[in-house]
Amino acid sequence: MPAGPPTAPVPPPRPARRDAGPWPVVAAAVTGVWAVLVAVPGQLAGWVVDQLVLVAGLDRAVAVWPVVALVTVLLVGAPTLALALIPRSFAIRATGRAWLAGTLALGALTLLRTLPPVHHEAYLAALAATAVVVAVVLDRLTRRRGSAAPARDGAAAPGDAPAASAPAPGSADDAVAPAGGRGGRFGPVTLLAVAAGLASLLPWAWVGALGGASETLLAGLAAAALGALAGVLLGPAFWAAFAVGTPPRPARLVLVGGLVAGVTLALLGAGAGQSGAQLPALLLLPPLGFVLGALEAAARHAGRPAGRAPVRWLVGLALVGPLAFTDPEEVTVLLATTRDVPFWVAVATGAAFAVAVLLAVGYGVLLARPRARAPRRGLAGLTAAALLAAVVVVYAVPGQPGLHGERLLVVLREQADLTGIPAGAPGRAGRDARAAEVYRRLVATAGRTQGDLRRELDRLRLHPTPYYLVNAIETDGGPAVRAWLAGRPEVARVLVSQRLRPLPAAAPPARGTVPAPTGPTWNVSLIGADRVWSELGVTGAGVVVGSSDSGVDGRHPALAAGFRGGDDSWYDPWEHRRTPADRGGHGTHTVGSAVGRNGIGVAPGASWVGCVNLDRNLGSPARYLDCLQFMLAPFPPGGDPLTDGRPQRAPDVLTNSWGCPPVEGCDPGALRPATAALAAAGILVVAAAGNTGPYCGSIADPPAPYPDVLTVGAVDRARQLTRFSSRGPAAGGAAKPDVVAPGAGVPSAYPGGGYATLDGTSMATPQVAGVVALMWSANPALIGDLDRTRRILADTATPAGSPADAPCGGARNLVGAGLVDAYAAVRAARAADLG
Repeated sequence: MPAGPPTAPVPPPRPARRDAGPWPVVAAAVTGVWAVLVAVPGQLAGWVVDQLVLVAGLDRAVAVWPVVALVTVLLVGAPTLALALIPRSFAIRATGRAWLAGTLALGALTLLRTLPPVHHEAYLAALAATAVVVAVVLDRLTRRRGSAAPARDGAAAPGDAPAASAPAPGSADDAVAPAGGRGGRFGPVTLLAVAAGLASLLPWAWVGALGGASETLLAGLAAAALGALAGVLLGPAFWAAFAVGTPPRPARLVLVGGLVAGVTLALLGAGAGQSGAQLPALLLLPPLGFVLGALEAAARHAGRPAGRAPVRWLVGLALVGPLAFTDPEEVTVLLATTRDVPFWVAVATGAAFAVAVLLAVGYGVLLARPRARAPRRGLAGLTAAALLAAVVVVYAVPGQPGLHGERLLVVLREQADLTGIPAGAPGRAGRDARAAEVYRRLVATAGRTQGDLRRELDRLRLHPTPYYLVNAIETDGGPAVRAWLAGRPEVARVLVSQRLRPLPAAAPPARGTVPAPTGPTWNVSLIGADRVWSELGVTGAGVVVGSSDSGVDGRHPALAAGFRGGDDSWYDPWEHRRTPADRGGHGTHTVGSAVGRNGIGVAPGASWVGCVNLDRNLGSPARYLDCLQFMLAPFPPGGDPLTDGRPQRAPDVLTNSWGCPPVEGCDPGALRPATAALAAAGILVVAAAGNTGPYCGSIADPPAPYPDVLTVGAVDRARQLTRFSSRGPAAGGAAKPDVVAPGAGVPSAYPGGGYATLDGTSMATPQVAGVVALMWSANPALIGDLDRTRRILADTATPAGSPADAPCGGARNLVGAGLVDAYAAVRAARAADLG
């Protein structure tokens, strides 16, 4: 007599109805291939559109991802819905249900990419919340379907008897004690899933880098939520469909169930991350379907289904890599020209994919053999512990330990009043006096208005850095800190100040491969600068040009003699190098076009000072401010910009071949107080129009649109406007650019002592700065007289070709006043009557 209460007899299983031939299986295979062929190209196409829009400088195409979501759901949802409803085979219906649920989840997750990438933390929070909501909804639908399962026909695949231990379709994890563990206990199968997830995480711990604290936490929560969603998609009801036979056939679980699970995970991976970050998941997750099949087979060897825990742990840990160790804004073609983030993301993805394939093969061989023994908990625990230790060691030793998140730039409401500054004496003496007064007012305003906020930020250990050129503070902080700061009465707005994550190895430095020119380059001759040297005897001597860019190769033979020297002529806020250097080459090229010797520079007798505001071709509002502040009031190494600035050592004219787009954290007015202060100090800011043509209104990224900036477009050898040169009008209808200069195929200096030929308004800009240096060298009384200098440049410019139909409101918004003429401008400067 049994000791327990009597149990109800188990009714015999109903015989399964057979499908008509092999066509349902063929339909399922075609549908799976179709789902992948729609989802993967759709994700790639969406990312490519994002990148094209970014490179073109257009407004972000917010509608791209909703369109991708809708098209994917319609094209994949229809056939998967048919699979879920029409065939009589339980296995094929389960396949259709998993793919349909995965498609709907993908559609919901894809919509989240309408959030701007610059607000990554908000996206991760929304991703976690949405994944949880979708998981709960699908779970309830699954449970409801499971409760109704006995009334349905076809409980097994054609010809197969149901497995004795298989739970009813849609049953909860705790309906049958899973081998993965219950009640919080880690069983051997769950531990093996943890080990596999940690193995997939190893490549990311090596080459990746974490963001900020809140960003990392939210990425972990998002990965966990997606793991929970995967547990619903691939829960007990799913595996029951493939656990047929007595005992269940492991090969069917691994090969057929794993293949169906892999397609489901591909759909889930397509929605797992912001634009760019989901691409690694698309490749990484599908092989893990076979790993899950092997784990399910191992669990059933032990007599129980695995439950959802192994799925949650394996998928969640695998997704920590692409979600936490990469910044989607850095998975961009802007960094793809060197061994930067896109290269290392590709390395990590390839390595993680290889690990997933090895896990699928290894787990399949070890766990899914017909006579394989059930895994032992002790050995599984040791394996998981060893891999956890390996992840920690790899992250701490060859990896990039620490937190490397974005900072916040807090712009205060009160900006310095710079009205009424006396003009003073003409020339440098008057300019120096104005610069000193501007510096004094800016620093005084920052000191008076920032005190309370800086003390609060210090108390919270958020490491504030004060700025004065724009009255602002850079600080640590995530969304919560940003919301708190935005609500303070003294704060105007809070910007994200981007910070690039470190790389496992520095990209190889740029090197020039073109030989030195034998005389004045074509662009120098086109604007008549060589005639200024030979006929007027003016080379720019006595004038200092300041460059904010990727750096300068201070040892280059065309540039070494022109460096001003002293302890306040070079500043590197990124790497704090004490001597001029340049990894990227862009800054060396632009300085060469302004003041380089050997025929490449417009003003070879002028001196230069430099600052690094671009790191790996990207910047941030704070780094741009670092360099602009240094140009107003240089300071010695280790000095405090607010107390140790030397405005009397400010350069005369600044060349700026960069712009600060929204992806770097700037809004249209981010640097407006900075350029206004430099103009009030008598320092001429020359800036590139940008390379986002031929679109009208594409002069948009600060500082090019500002009225006190001399904005430069680009022409080719034939004096025709280049296609890439950005067009006006600027915001508010202001006419831009101001002038144009040669910018197509311009040869100049490049790091390592060589030379290179580049295109861009970046190349045109320093030539205009060089023309100003020649003008001020010819007539030093013009130094600091920005209005008269701009007027002379405009009056002496020569016609430049533009499209015949003159779009964008006319030629004024295409070529400005025309092509700068160095010879005519210097002659006019010499003849200028300054009263």
